[in-house]
Amino acid sequence: MKILRFKDPVAMGKSASRHGAEVLRKVLSQKARANIIVATGASQFETLKGLVLEPGIDWARVTVFHLDEYVGLAETHGASFRKYLRERFIAHLPVAPEFIPVNGDAVDLKAELARLSALISGRQIDLCFAGIGENSHLAFNDPPADFEVRDPYIVVDLDVACRAQQFGEGWFPAMSDVPKQAISMSIREIMRSQVIILSVPDKRKAAAVKGTVEGPVTPACPASIVQQHADCTLYIDEAAASELAR
Repeated sequence: MKILRFKDPVAMGKSASRHGAEVLRKVLSQKARANIIVATGASQFETLKGLVLEPGIDWARVTVFHLDEYVGLAETHGASFRKYLRERFIAHLPVAPEFIPVNGDAVDLKAELARLSALISGRQIDLCFAGIGENSHLAFNDPPADFEVRDPYIVVDLDVACRAQQFGEGWFPAMSDVPKQAISMSIREIMRSQVIILSVPDKRKAAAVKGTVEGPVTPACPASIVQQHADCTLYIDEAAASELAR
């Protein structure tokens, strides 16, 4: 894992987006289509803001998967990740990519998981943009995460720390409004990505960053699994890096 440290989230996001754009241009120069995963949340604001401005990417040849969505939440809700991606990412691109949403409010969740699995299975995932939660979750794989499950998408229970983060970031008016379950991309599926770019700003992520970088690889710190990835870069600002020993 490569670690790059920046003065502030803006500089961090610009560098992460440039890196991602370089990867995408290279992939699209070598094959007809690229498959990417794009994350949501406050940690991705600056990275996505920079990515949509990057030139020389034929977005019409890109398929976009996203990491997770709350169970039972309509896309019209302000905290919906589908809404987030359409408004903060896809709407700002010069050409719309193929977007494969996770429908968390599907009537039949098993059927939705099967649909998503069929769409992603067998594809090479060229690039994954992600973050790390305050509790070190990767996507919505809260600790203790399942490192062994092979299904690309799974239904997970959200722990109190995860739900508190969503409330604390202002996505919901009250803690009681935060859903208790989500559809999440599994750890194994994320790790299948050829390149992983993690954008992690803010002091409240410092303990999770320390565990990810300096701790053992353990389900108790889900993001620590990226230590075993062949091409993962962690972008952090000074605040997120504040607890690192090195």
